[in-house]
Amino acid sequence: MIISGGENIASSEVERVIYDLPEVREVAVIGLRDARWGERPVAIVVLAEGASLELPALTEHCRTRLASFKVPKELVIRDSLPRNPSGKILKRVLRAELETSE
Repeated sequence: MIISGGENIASSEVERVIYDLPEVREVAVIGLRDARWGERPVAIVVLAEGASLELPALTEHCRTRLASFKVPKELVIRDSLPRNPSGKILKRVLRAELETSE
């Protein structure tokens, strides 16, 4: 659960909306620290082969399907997402990597 400005955001809800984009092969949505909002939603995306995606296109797609506070404020493109041996995406690893790069 991401808490932004006192509002609860289920990352799975945002991920379902993003998976509707044909450019997206995999996605994970996490909350990163934000001085103003507490946390801000960030989408980490693995693109389909030959695809490209920019934040404005992602934002436009999400705004038609989600409340504005649930729309990711940042887009990170990666080649792969970290997983445990059973295949679950390790969001804590993503969060740690992105927080140290800020």
